[in-house]
Amino acid sequence: MSAGGQPVIILKEGTGESRGREAQRNNITAAKLIAEVVRTSLGPRGMDKMLVDSMGDVTITNDGATMLKELDVQHPAAKMMVEISKATDNEVGDGTTSAVVVAGALIEKAEDLITKDVHPVVIVEGYAKAAEKAQSILEEIAEKVDPQGRADLLKVANTSMLTKLVSEDAPHLAGVVVDSILQVAEKAEKGFKVDIDNVKVEKKPGGALTDTKLVQGIILDKEVVHSGMPKRVDEAKIALVNSALEIEKTEFSAEIRINDPQQMQQFMEEENSILKGMVDQVKEAGTTVLICQKGIDDLAQHFLAKAGILAVRRAKESDMTKLSKATGARIVTNLDDLTGKDLGYAKLVEERKLEDDKWVFVEGCKNPKAVTILVRGGTQRIVDEAERALHDSLMVTKDVVELPAVVAGGGAPEEEVSFQLRAWAQKLSGREQLAALKFADAIESIPLTLAENAGMDPIDTQVELRARHGKGAKWFGVDALNGKSADMYAKSVWEPLAVKLQILRASTEAASMILRIDDVIAASKMKAPPTPPGGGGGGMGGMPPMD
Repeated sequence: MSAGGQPVIILKEGTGESRGREAQRNNITAAKLIAEVVRTSLGPRGMDKMLVDSMGDVTITNDGATMLKELDVQHPAAKMMVEISKATDNEVGDGTTSAVVVAGALIEKAEDLITKDVHPVVIVEGYAKAAEKAQSILEEIAEKVDPQGRADLLKVANTSMLTKLVSEDAPHLAGVVVDSILQVAEKAEKGFKVDIDNVKVEKKPGGALTDTKLVQGIILDKEVVHSGMPKRVDEAKIALVNSALEIEKTEFSAEIRINDPQQMQQFMEEENSILKGMVDQVKEAGTTVLICQKGIDDLAQHFLAKAGILAVRRAKESDMTKLSKATGARIVTNLDDLTGKDLGYAKLVEERKLEDDKWVFVEGCKNPKAVTILVRGGTQRIVDEAERALHDSLMVTKDVVELPAVVAGGGAPEEEVSFQLRAWAQKLSGREQLAALKFADAIESIPLTLAENAGMDPIDTQVELRARHGKGAKWFGVDALNGKSADMYAKSVWEPLAVKLQILRASTEAASMILRIDDVIAASKMKAPPTPPGGGGGGMGGMPPMD
């Protein structure tokens, strides 16, 4: 910038700036690229991605949120796309790929209007109105289900897994998921509430995916502390203790002067009797299994073994809370307070060997409000991906229990929303109508991407779906597995309404945010210490070096 030939420097040296159309184009391209990355993994015929991080660790996944989390995205607009997948994952657990694909499509359609000189703010306002209308259409067409109906929930859990690597074993895994959610669901003022943290997922390679099972209780990845203790206790009475069974060390450094061997003997005996006293307290309460969050002294272990008590030490705090919910035991901080009332119950506590590790199973709890799913599978990669699939499936089942309404899958609700939006847009005037029509086109990208990934002809599919929805067949969508369009509701492909609403909200917000930016000012990178001659230089100012 110059005034009267004199340059005026406002920004710090090395700051990069791109403005107007150039900045917009740059952001739009970055957002579209992110959508392109995840697009091919949408649906039951979607492909998987292999991600290798800087340490050489390999992740093979079909989960949109995981893909984008593992990618080290640098571009600021692309980062916003990653954020919507994270938010969707945290909020509803599934639909992360769809949210990114829809956001990418909204931005792409807006680009057509921007090149025709429609102001971005007009587009954003049009999108906001269309999104609101789309939400009300979804709420109208959604079907109510029974939040405690196992058959209904199974359809939802199953649909979520059909797009994943574990789809072959989806029926078995869906059963495990639904049973675990129904077990931990609690009655709330309106309907039910599910805390997903009460379902613990432990994974261990080995066996087949069908060996995955639900344990009515908790699995601890710890072993029994002393070899002399029983490895199995039936009808266990469980004490959960938060304090250490050790002699407390003094806070300040103390010195004890001993003049006589007798005193030494007394000192040792005193320590022994304190530890023995602790163990006696545990025993008197009627405990047969002791789970301790802190350490257990060697001598205390010996006394516990003599008393025939199975003990586990250094359990995680989260596991202690879950054990308390599962067994009904109260977590005791001070051993003096331990009474028979504080003990929990489990039918069986047993140490079992899984592969090379020994784990303690606490199972057969009376009315467990916390349970564990033990995931098995051929290799570490499969077990990891199965865990991600279970997470999505648990979340969608929870969504339906909390908001008992579903829509069909296979892009049917998107096609219906798109169809109704086009009719509604005719009532709008001016440029907002253009934006609303583009919104309808963008929503349609879901069924079209599903068709494309299944190797179907996207144009033929689009024509057929539009015709079917025009005749009122609202649940017609893409049956990717058979490569044709079909009534997806009748095929039991169900998805939670909550997920669809979240996809709409998240994608519209991200697209609107990116479209409103017309100036990107990137500060210069922090000055690095001078590199020795021959060291690699950085990239452009404010932008990361390009590969």
